[in-house]
Amino acid sequence: MNLPTKITFSRIIIIILMIIGLSVLGLLTSNGTLVVPTLGSTNINLVYFIVFIIFVVASFTDFLDGYLARKNNQVTALGKFLDPVADKLLINSMIIFLCVPNAISVGQINISVWCAIIFVARDIVVDALRFIAAQRNIVIAANIFGKMKTVFQMVAISFVLLNGWPFSYFDANWMVGLHITDFIVYIATAISLLSGVIYVVQNRKVFLQK
Repeated sequence: MNLPTKITFSRIIIIILMIIGLSVLGLLTSNGTLVVPTLGSTNINLVYFIVFIIFVVASFTDFLDGYLARKNNQVTALGKFLDPVADKLLINSMIIFLCVPNAISVGQINISVWCAIIFVARDIVVDALRFIAAQRNIVIAANIFGKMKTVFQMVAISFVLLNGWPFSYFDANWMVGLHITDFIVYIATAISLLSGVIYVVQNRKVFLQK
């Protein structure tokens, strides 16, 4: 296992440990054993801030492993398999976690369930398309829209983890019941949906072949 693949694999381990840790903290918070503080006047949940730091580091390794693999000519079949798995696990686990209210998330901005459904459904459709294409010896390369989708998802998740900060200072003068961060999530959702449609339209030949 080369260095880029080790980085990818470590990202998967970090994500799994983070999910387990959040589950344990949720149980401790729900029974009153633990009270989660906020960071000063920012209204940023301390647990979510720690998750934010881990998420940023994990997101950076997404760039790092690919860069090292291409630079050192260490692209492998295992790396090609693990990298998208790690990406989907990182993004979708955070999206699902942030759309389900829990004991830790009192006063926390959440991702809309409908946005979460679109995010996850888009990935399922594109992955299914890639699977069918692979069976027919067709390679579906990543395009700029897929990369934009990932970037906007990471940005949206980061702001939700920070509970809308620094936009939270302007939310009171914005729109009742909505946050600026909500619109960032909606933009990421629209780009995700658009990229999925583009993938299907551009590769519709996959469905026409027998």
